[in-house]
Amino acid sequence: FCMSFGTVKKIDPEDYILSVLSPEDRLDAAFKVAGEAFKKTKLTMKDIDNAVKAVRKKAYGKNK
Repeated sequence: FCMSFGTVKKIDPEDYILSVLSPEDRLDAAFKVAGEAFKKTKLTMKDIDNAVKAVRKKAYGKNK
């Protein structure tokens, strides 16, 4: 049998994955990517952790 669907929208898998995550989960994912990106720099993990904590505090309050 034949089904007609009209317009088919192409979905980028990366956009879909991000769209199903909560804003906090998206932020966690971004920090993990940043941690990997800055791994081979002169920044220490403590520097990165401090930056993550500062951004989370601004975004979500003091609970993380």
